[in-house]
Formats: sequence, structure tokens, C-alpha cells
Amino acid sequence: MNLRYDFASDNTAPAAPEAMAALVDANGGFAAGYGADETTRQAADLVRALLDADAEIRFVASGTAANALALATLCRPFEAVLAHEHAHVCTDETGAPGFFGHGLGLIPLPGPSGRIDPAALGAALGRAEVSHRQSPAALSLTNATEYGAVHTPDQLSALIAPARSAGCGVHLDGARLANAAAAGFDPKQLARLGVDMLVIGGTKAGMPPTEAIAIFHRDLARRFDARLKQAGQLPSKGRFYAAPFVGMLQTGAFVTRAAHANAMARRLAAGQPFPLTHPVEANAVFVQMDEARLQRLQALGWAVYRFLDGSVRFMCSWATTAEAVDEFAATLCDLA
Repeated sequence: MNLRYDFASDNTAPAAPEAMAALVDANGGFAAGYGADETTRQAADLVRALLDADAEIRFVASGTAANALALATLCRPFEAVLAHEHAHVCTDETGAPGFFGHGLGLIPLPGPSGRIDPAALGAALGRAEVSHRQSPAALSLTNATEYGAVHTPDQLSALIAPARSAGCGVHLDGARLANAAAAGFDPKQLARLGVDMLVIGGTKAGMPPTEAIAIFHRDLARRFDARLKQAGQLPSKGRFYAAPFVGMLQTGAFVTRAAHANAMARRLAAGQPFPLTHPVEANAVFVQMDEARLQRLQALGWAVYRFLDGSVRFMCSWATTAEAVDEFAATLCDLA
């Protein structure tokens, strides 16, 4: 049986033509290595324009590497990161933040749909510092969240402001920042809100494996390239990590392709016979489904799975078609 991965994850989609065309363009001739080339310079300028910030920009191979290295920059080994209990850094990175941070800890916090509860954050920030546990030195946020929720600037500010008042640095995992932007969130707000280090997802946005790290405060960039080199994230042919961002940002496809993914999620939600468990604000649809029906769905050849909170997750991507959505929705209706 050939499995259908259309709704398993936005990671399963092919790369968008704008990204692949830029890769081909970057492949012409010789160029300087280790990010000193013209393609990387152009990509960094385009990212700075997206953010309206004079940030240091670096390109790496994966979101896990980007998140872990960013957090390692904000925390010392005997300190910790505050994050949502279901954030990618807490559940899907196999201890990478602690590995690259030489022992930094993670403090999981609750909250609906992947948004940290402000009261829980306040309680964590208010705990007395003692030598027997790792005290928080950074706050990690996600937009859009693991449950497809899109933070507004006010919601982010309500979390960032108390964290910064407590002396914490701020990291934002933007693995699906493109989807948040397509839903109305302006990435230009991030520097003004007080984010120190931002990861901008390329892979989920329709690129081959690449992620961008934006360092808003340049003092944090000191020796960052050495950190990348030690972690195996300073590629000699760096232009091939940077080029997809040129293609997606220069053409506007970074947001327009994400807008299509979001629209497909809304279409799937509208034809959904199972109860939704989270608001559909980006490109994810979460539903309540019993195990017997999930197994039947998987037996029919659809690669989908149960998520951390017990919901079944369906992800849409830039490549999701309306025909595939309608076919999938019809299958779900038959199951229900």
C-alpha cells in the first residue's frame, strides 16, 4: 500500500518552485564559502527587510539546530529556559537544547493551544532562586504554535514584558512564521516586542532544508559563527542554504504560499465531521477521534497520527490541493 502523506506534516511537501529556481541560480559559477558569498548577503538583506530590523542573519540546516543554538546563546549551563510544555524544544528535539547548551534546563509551562498561560509564567518567574535548581534565564515562544494558534502582538507582549523585567532573554521559534504572517501577524513587530533571537522556518514554508536565525542584538552575535562551526552548522557551501530564502522572499512566495496552506486548513475544517479541538488559525487542523477510527483511517493509506494532547492532527502545506482536501474530507465523513 502506498501511503498518502498529504496531511501528515508540512515537512512532507516538496519544495516550492520559487525556492528551487533560486537554488539553480545560486549554482552558477564559483563563490566564496562559509556564508561570505553574494547569495547569502542577498538572503540576509531580504530577511532583514521582512523583519524591518538590522539583525545578524545566519542560515542552518534544521529547526532543531537553530532553536538549540539560539537557546544556548541565551542561557548558561546552570540556567533554564521557560517554554510551553508542548513546544518543539520540550518534546521533539531529543535534548538538543541541553546538549548544545552544555546542560541548560527546560521548564515546561501549561497553556491552551500552545500559548503559555501568563499566570503560569508569572509563577515561574517569581520562584526564589536557589542553588539546587536551574533558574530561568530565557523565555521560548512559538508563533504559530504547535497547535496552529497565532499569537497577536499583545499576547506576545504579555509574556515577553514580564520575562524581560525578570532579566530573561527571549527566543521565538518561527518554524511556521510564514503561516502566522499569512494569518495577519506582522514579523516586523518582533524586534519591537523584545525578541532577542528568532528562528525563521524555511523547510515548513516550502523550502528544501534550511532555517534562518535572526539575532536582533548584535552583542549576542559575538563568536556565534564559532558556535555554528563547533555544532557542524557552518556549511562551506552556505549559498545553498541561503538561496531558497532569496527565491521565497524576493517573490513574496514566503507569505503567499503560506496563505494557501492556511486556506486549505480552513477548507478541511469546514468539511470536517469530527469535533475540532483547537481553533484553526494557521495551517493545522486538530480533531477529536477515537482510536478505532484513527486506525481505520491509517489502514486506508492516510499517514496521520495522534498528537501530544490526544487530538489527531492534520497539516496542510503550500502544495496541498483543494482536490486532496475534498477527497480526505470525504474519507473522514465516511469514517464518521
